[in-house]
Amino acid sequence: MSVSFTTMCPAAGEHVKPFTPEKAKEIIMSLQQPAIFCNMVFDWPARHWNAKHLSEVLHGKQIRFRMGMKNTNTVPQFETTCSYVEATLEEFLNWNCDQSRGSGPFRNYDHSQFWAYADYKYFVSLFENKTDVFRDVIWSDFGFPGRNGRESTLWIGSLGAHTPCHLDSYGCNLVFQVQGRKRWHLFPPEDTPFLYPTRIPYEESSVFSKISVVNPDLKCFPQFRKAQRHTVTLNPGQVLFVPRHWWHYVESIDPITVSINSWIELEEDHQARVEEAITRMLVCALKTAEDPDNTKAWLNPTEIEETSHEINCRYLNEAVSALFDHYRTSKKVDIEALGTNGEHTKTEGLNVHNHMEVEQPHSQNLTTGTVKQEAASPFGPDLVPVMPSSEEPSTERGRIFESDGNSLDGEHFGKSHCTKRQRMMYKSKNAIVEQIASNSTVAPSQTFISTDDLLDCLVNPQVTRIVAQLLIQGRTL
Repeated sequence: MSVSFTTMCPAAGEHVKPFTPEKAKEIIMSLQQPAIFCNMVFDWPARHWNAKHLSEVLHGKQIRFRMGMKNTNTVPQFETTCSYVEATLEEFLNWNCDQSRGSGPFRNYDHSQFWAYADYKYFVSLFENKTDVFRDVIWSDFGFPGRNGRESTLWIGSLGAHTPCHLDSYGCNLVFQVQGRKRWHLFPPEDTPFLYPTRIPYEESSVFSKISVVNPDLKCFPQFRKAQRHTVTLNPGQVLFVPRHWWHYVESIDPITVSINSWIELEEDHQARVEEAITRMLVCALKTAEDPDNTKAWLNPTEIEETSHEINCRYLNEAVSALFDHYRTSKKVDIEALGTNGEHTKTEGLNVHNHMEVEQPHSQNLTTGTVKQEAASPFGPDLVPVMPSSEEPSTERGRIFESDGNSLDGEHFGKSHCTKRQRMMYKSKNAIVEQIASNSTVAPSQTFISTDDLLDCLVNPQVTRIVAQLLIQGRTL
């Protein structure tokens, strides 16, 4: 069973925030480990929000709720398999509090069996006629001047509501918990091969996992045993920082939860947009050729419709042009140095693993890496790192944590819990093939290959990264 850590923040001393905006931004832009900020939002007007208050602010406004089953099986509840209800927040609260079907829009959903989730609700659409609400969220306290609710998204859910495990292609994430508690299951970027990534259902900027991480089918997905889960319960008033490309599964564990988040743009997003354009072109081309009249089976509801090949080509060229424009303007990146063996990443970022010793199952202490002497740890009572959970059998975990203290090149390779054999595999020229092969859920005797099987290889995040780099290099020769 997974161990969930609940972080209790100390009371704010004399209403003084523990970090200046400049220091908070410095931490966010360098930290490569999930962490919880405490005592940073006690004076935000949104700190006093709840679902009841929001129902009054949004009086009569129709909102789309995603409906899912509370029972958790081994198959993820992707958005393509959920049903949807148009309702007001007041109707949602009546259904959730009365716990009966009643006669409203939720009448077909037994509260004991279903959850409801108003997710991905952008402030600019939700509060289009009440823009004063934007000022209730003050991301400028984290070092991003002028950033407020206009660049934020609202999430309101009932007990059991969740998002399937995925990673975001763009940026990093700040999540402010307003009401109720949410449990976060996070996995580092180097665990991508163990999460069995897929782009079906397709949604720009989201890479989904085939695994139900709270109830995994280890017979179909045996590599998941090697994944390093980090689990934490986020309480009201806390802000969770999710670094770039960290996988996450988020579930509501109270009757009503309200969260606000904002995705922060990063330097790496310019190349990520090229990778996403490549992915869109391949997915749309193959899936529309397979069945042009059934996009609901593979296109996430957040995507309005599939785009034509002409539009996708234009999108790819615009992404590449924007990347070169950025490089010419910033002069920070030597394009010729973009090789196919890795990507530009922050190599000197702070990582909690660099500041701790990991207790091994066999009572062997390993220092997982070194840190520059001048880089002091930012962690303390007001910035709490999200630590790895202890859940695998000791023999399995022991194999995962074998390390000689050396790091490897590349974003997804060579962190502290890779074995020597894995390092050799990752550094070989066949690394990508090895990873994709390990993701296969098809037994050797099964010879049929579906379109989705092919796409899992063609648009594997490692493959699209190499293709993007080749495209970029080819235009600099």
